Parts: sequence; structure tokens; C-alpha cells
Amino acid sequence: MHLLTILMDAVANLAPFAKMGAGIGAGIAAIGAGIGIGQIGQGAMEAIARQPEAVGDIRSNMLVAAALVEGVSFGAIVVCLLILFI
Repeated sequence: MHLLTILMDAVANLAPFAKMGAGIGAGIAAIGAGIGIGQIGQGAMEAIARQPEAVGDIRSNMLVAAALVEGVSFGAIVVCLLILFI
């Protein structure tokens, strides 16, 4: 047998594990994003409590950081869903 056919057979046999891993990975990405945004919110609230006059700057920085976390988590979920459905 050729090496390519052996590798293709091995990949076909591992497809259920890839689908399980994709589902678990999507869940972990969602949980991680929730935890990350919670930490961002907590830090912003503590910073606003210490310096109420800087609420505008703190809020804008918080929104940028939360958007970056959401973008990364959406990217991870899309990759997991691509693995899941292909």
C-alpha cells in the first residue's frame, strides 16, 4: 500500500474523535470568552470605583478589550464548527 492511502484510512478512522474534539473545543472557547469578558468587566468596575472621573476612558478601553476577546472566541468557534461539519 502507498503511504497516502494508509494516512487517508487513518484519518477516516479518526473522524468521530475529530468531531468530538470540535464540539468540546467550541464549548471551551465559549466558556473562555465568558470568563475573559467577566474579568474585563470586573477590572473596569474596580477602576471606575477608584477613579470615577476617568469613566469614559475606562469604558472605551473595556469595550475594545471585550471586542477583541469576542473576535478570538468567534474565530475559535468557527474553526470548531468547520471541523464538525466537514
